Amino acid sequence: MTSSTLTPPGSSTPSTPKPRDVQLVPIAPGTLALRSRSWNRLRFEIEYALERGTTANSYIISGDKTALIDPPGGSFTEIFLAQLHQLSGQSGSSSFQPLWSRLWSQLQWVTQQSVNLEGFEFDLKQLDYLILGHVNINRADTLKLLLQEIPNVTIVCSNPAATALKDALPDQALNLKIVRSSGKDKTLDLGQGHRLQLIRASTPRYPDSLLTYDPASRILFSDKFFGIHLCSEAAFDGDRTSLQEDRRYYFDCLMAPYARQVDILLDKLSPLAIRTYAPGHGPIVRYGTRELTRNYRRWSAAQKNRTSTIALLYASAYGNTATIGQAIARGITKTGIGVETINCETATPEEIQAVADSCEGFIIGSPTLGGHAPTQIQMALGILLSTVPKTKPVGVFGSFGWSGEAIDLLENKLRDAGYSFGFDPIKVKFKPTDVTLKTCEEAGTDFAQQIKKANKIKSRQQGSAQSATQITATEQAVGRIVGSLCVLTAKQGDVMSGMLASWVSQATFNPPGFTVAVAKDRAVESLLYSQSPFVLNILGEDTYQRPMKHFLKPFGPGEDRFAGLETETATNGCPILKDAISYLECEVGNRMECGDHWVVYAVIKNGKVLRSNVKTAVHHRKAGTRY
Repeated sequence: MTSSTLTPPGSSTPSTPKPRDVQLVPIAPGTLALRSRSWNRLRFEIEYALERGTTANSYIISGDKTALIDPPGGSFTEIFLAQLHQLSGQSGSSSFQPLWSRLWSQLQWVTQQSVNLEGFEFDLKQLDYLILGHVNINRADTLKLLLQEIPNVTIVCSNPAATALKDALPDQALNLKIVRSSGKDKTLDLGQGHRLQLIRASTPRYPDSLLTYDPASRILFSDKFFGIHLCSEAAFDGDRTSLQEDRRYYFDCLMAPYARQVDILLDKLSPLAIRTYAPGHGPIVRYGTRELTRNYRRWSAAQKNRTSTIALLYASAYGNTATIGQAIARGITKTGIGVETINCETATPEEIQAVADSCEGFIIGSPTLGGHAPTQIQMALGILLSTVPKTKPVGVFGSFGWSGEAIDLLENKLRDAGYSFGFDPIKVKFKPTDVTLKTCEEAGTDFAQQIKKANKIKSRQQGSAQSATQITATEQAVGRIVGSLCVLTAKQGDVMSGMLASWVSQATFNPPGFTVAVAKDRAVESLLYSQSPFVLNILGEDTYQRPMKHFLKPFGPGEDRFAGLETETATNGCPILKDAISYLECEVGNRMECGDHWVVYAVIKNGKVLRSNVKTAVHHRKAGTRY
């Protein structure tokens, strides 16, 4: 069993995989963080796609009574329970020493301040409260074993979480304290000043979400909010700059489709004197709470201010359909089109009607239960069919175990009604793979691009023909900027992609590096985050036509970008085009958001000239408004 892991300051994330472990960090008087860590490059939902490992953060608050907040999912059950036993002195190990005396000599660098540990006591058998930020099938694995040891503990959760918990643990008697959206009973007094405030934070993805604020320590235990998926020795956010990219990606994947609900939550939190965010994943936010709050406001506003909106509606029995919908929503938001996500299991008919009245198209997803779609999905479909014009595109997706009748039902109903589909129906058996999630993301992007194209045509029809085609002097001047024709290729796990690139420029001598501009809605963009490998294939004057035409054509979601091309594999695993005259093996150093593109700075690790007697193909344009 692995117990607490403490590493001296300056230690970095290991280059070789480490066993999963639990890191213990006192974060305030009477408050302890237990960070269950996985150093492996996880990728089992779209928000994990950076593959930098993750932490599942749990917290213990000790006053006259004791509360445990958010035990981790099933992948950490064994080491987490072993750590709880050791912490409460029940491990039975002859080598066990009092935990706090072993930690005290190292606390200064862990907490960056002196923490009073006197009076902190924990006995698992005497645990009073188990506070759940949300409930899912994965977390139920840990809860089942935990409740066998402490069957009389009071579980504090939201009403939707209580329902999910009863379904997940039907054989266990549950002592529940339910926190509802309205009502006075929304505090929990642990004594010694720890009078916890319980805050509902429902989103379509997590309708049962519950946050906990402790005024004594001014810590908000924020569950899914303000986190990232990153495993490191750093328990706190000391180096905020290095976390910025991870935070933005986590927000774009998990929060952007729910911008309206994020703003509502931020309004709820604004009167509180929060000093620290203690999220469910990633480092604890002690030094950058104001900055991160401002960013959440700014990123949410950017989503809400988008003029066109796609409605994405779903129900999800085991979380798989919701995961697919999350990936589709991520693809939509990349394009600059807004998405309004509706969980039909919790939404009212009025909420569904409102989104149906205003959307530019809709996508609906369902699991198959007993050979049918859930009643809530059938109700939502009826509203959509009676409201949304047939000229607007639609999409269908869903997961299933043994059959997929619900997805077929949705597809047939929409086709019979005369709707056109923005992508082929997506049917996923059991849990989606990383390749499936990438296909779903591309499907969302394609869907949104169709709406952008339709809006552009409509705008041109409303304006004059001259204004639609006229190129300004400035646009002509920008078009005189030329660049070499290249093909950028990237591979991550089983996912592979590529694009034609001409906005490329050398940026540094030492280390050798260059910048390349990548449109936000490019499929390959999701594979170009910090430390990601890729290859830049430089094309020659004699053979550039074939690869250029190949990568200029539209690709369907999940379509093989390299079918029909001759390739080799670089040492970093990415494709090398045999039509290239040279290639560079690269690693993303960092990236900067610039309008409708990301400017990616790449460090060159290796390169080779394949044909030295051929000049580089150069791309000439008439205007700077298009490639």
